[in-house]
Amino acid sequence: MQDLFSVPSCFSSGEKQLPDAPASAAPATRSGQSAVTLVYRAVISEQSRLVTVTWCRNLLAHGMQVSIEGSAGGGKDKSGGGGGREHASGGGIEGGGAKSCSACKVEMQPWHFWRKYGAKQFQVDGRPVDVVWDLRAARFSDEPEPVSDYYVAVVSGEEVVLLLGNQNKEAFRRTGARPSLSLGDAAMVCKKEHVFSKKRFLTRARFHEKGKLHDISIECSSGNLGGGTDVDMAIKIDGCVNVLVKHLQWKFRGNDCISINKMKVQVYWDAHDWLFGTGMRQALFIFKPQAPSPSPDFDAAIAADEFSDFCLFLYAWKIE
Repeated sequence: MQDLFSVPSCFSSGEKQLPDAPASAAPATRSGQSAVTLVYRAVISEQSRLVTVTWCRNLLAHGMQVSIEGSAGGGKDKSGGGGGREHASGGGIEGGGAKSCSACKVEMQPWHFWRKYGAKQFQVDGRPVDVVWDLRAARFSDEPEPVSDYYVAVVSGEEVVLLLGNQNKEAFRRTGARPSLSLGDAAMVCKKEHVFSKKRFLTRARFHEKGKLHDISIECSSGNLGGGTDVDMAIKIDGCVNVLVKHLQWKFRGNDCISINKMKVQVYWDAHDWLFGTGMRQALFIFKPQAPSPSPDFDAAIAADEFSDFCLFLYAWKIE
């Protein structure tokens, strides 16, 4: 199963990779650590670029990592001396060819309050781009990413080109930058999440930037997926069963097309490792909105507004 988007580690822990885990899954399979990677498209330095934000969580701390497509160098700390564990690292985008990116990594531990506030500057095509964040009052639920009371802003050319969180006024005040004309067009194009459970795996996703946030659950009829046990699997959206797979041991790979608020969404699953793997076992689920088919009354402008190129990759890790 190919790992389409790499998930960088947000923690500088010295833990070793589990023997049965593939290299690409090492960050997620560390004991007690979960991760979600969100990929956004925004106009930076006059070009459309990908900004990757990864949120991680373990038993003791939360972590955040931000990387910008096309950036180079290790990054410059602009925190004013408050960045002991806020650091930047250089690296490449998987499969990105000549494109490069640098990453800003932040570790947030309860006893280090100042680490939740800072700024980094990168060079993108020779132009400065700032990443500014304030997570001091951030509220977290069961997921690695915060749910409210925070902001993460990307500033290019004295304009905020990407803004995450709900503290917009605070972000504009601190950066001293105005919103860019393209800020409203910045959108999430991919979400990749690792979740852990025995037989019920939960996440949330918005399949269109103007749509509602949907609750997604994957449930198995039994927690024992090995030993020839007959298992059924249900994929639910907002509590309603959209896909029901009988005899999962015979249909561990497949796809189906479902409808969510009149939007067609392709669902793919690969649960082979759940049933036949050893050690840490994962199943991959992909949710991808389907482009509308042309028809006699097809309006391309309306279709483009209603269609989303968002894609959700859900890695469901089976624990005993």
